[in-house]
Amino acid sequence: MPVLDDWNLPFTDSDFSFIARLARQSSGIDLSDKKRDMVYARLSKRVRALGLVSFQDYCAVLAADPHGPETTAALNAITTNLTRFFREPHHFDHFAHQALPDILHGLRSSPRRLRLWSAGCSSGEEPYTLAMVLSAAMPSLAGWDARILATDIDTDVLGRAAAGVYGTHELERVPTGFRQRFFHQHSDGHFIVDEKLRQLIAFKPLNLMHGWPMHGPFDAIFCRNVAIYFSRADQTRLFERMADLLRPNGYLYIGHSENLFGLSNRFQLVARTIYRRLP
Repeated sequence: MPVLDDWNLPFTDSDFSFIARLARQSSGIDLSDKKRDMVYARLSKRVRALGLVSFQDYCAVLAADPHGPETTAALNAITTNLTRFFREPHHFDHFAHQALPDILHGLRSSPRRLRLWSAGCSSGEEPYTLAMVLSAAMPSLAGWDARILATDIDTDVLGRAAAGVYGTHELERVPTGFRQRFFHQHSDGHFIVDEKLRQLIAFKPLNLMHGWPMHGPFDAIFCRNVAIYFSRADQTRLFERMADLLRPNGYLYIGHSENLFGLSNRFQLVARTIYRRLP
């Protein structure tokens, strides 16, 4: 049955099935029927912006160019970007006090190279948190070739992440010392991330279901609350590919509602939602 709102935009089962299929093929996002209302609410804005009168017309636009800019806009619209600084703080405590010392010990006789990846970085709070923790834990970081790769499929939020500008309310969870050290306040009240911190991070668009241009190896990967949007088969493929890019004994941090049980035998659980790649 069609779903109607005040704008009278018909949204049929066929329309939803097409959009769900396109999202699955384009990004790996698995849109179950319970996401139908969310899809309608978010994409109806795109339908109106294009001056169309139905989702059937919108689906025709998407079908005409399934890899075009409107498909990108649709995927951006249905992607959930819930994030904040120091979200799931036990991950950053573990990274600073357990993972990083282990990583640095293993690199003692190797080139001073450190690589971290924030997969599904959204508007940047996660990689900037990671950069702050890394900088605070390694006063001699300037002597290292240290880089953080931050990727997301949503090109809109990547632009905001790269700009590094946040409101006061968004910094509520940032410790006072970190806020004073790593942020500078504008005259308009907004805060911008310190340039030295921003230089540690490369923000890049990446579809996790497509080819990955990077070769690694990474010392740690943060992929939190991303796999929940994928089918189980795609979750298996995702974590196997990440295992390939992690150094032996490298660390993988996943979301609070995720686990690797039955998905991969290449990791060992070392703490809550924290895994270590087996040698």
